[in-house]
Amino acid sequence: MNSTPLFNSQFKISPKNHQNACRLLPRIQATLAPEENTMTLRRKVVTAFLSTSVAAGVQGLGNTTPPAMAENWGTRSFIWEKFFEPDLSPEDAAARIRQTAQGLHSLREMLEAMSWNYVLMYIRQKQSYLSKDMKNAIVTIPRGRWKSYIAVANELVDNMAEFDIYVRTPKVYESYLYYEKTLKSIDDLVALLA
Repeated sequence: MNSTPLFNSQFKISPKNHQNACRLLPRIQATLAPEENTMTLRRKVVTAFLSTSVAAGVQGLGNTTPPAMAENWGTRSFIWEKFFEPDLSPEDAAARIRQTAQGLHSLREMLEAMSWNYVLMYIRQKQSYLSKDMKNAIVTIPRGRWKSYIAVANELVDNMAEFDIYVRTPKVYESYLYYEKTLKSIDDLVALLA
């Protein structure tokens, strides 16, 4: 009986022969065009980013867009406000809290469609705005109601954090429950600001 190996190689490649076989293949290298040798691609990207940031900052000095229109601005305005624009005035912060309340009321359709990613992004964006806005807007209410304002604001922050957790998991019943609690908290906050 003649046993043959399962894999019978006709050519035996030793490490020495393997290196010679690799040298026969053409070498592929990326080369830069002559005009790109002076400035690397990384340097171009950083320069473009910094120049657009500076240009946007200079343009923003004469910008007359009302800050309370943040609901309609989108992601670009979030980055703009987070890093380049100073805090809003107390009146504008109160107006943006009212707009956020309207936006949260219109979030119900996305919750019913179970668009969890959109709901999660919306909640997180509004949480970052609300943290600054609630601190700025406290000046607009009388000093005697500050304790109730702080209690309602803390309740809103807690409810939005729980809402974020249950949307992230996603648990449908708990999401609806904390959505309603968040709506009640923000409506109470808007009532205190009125």
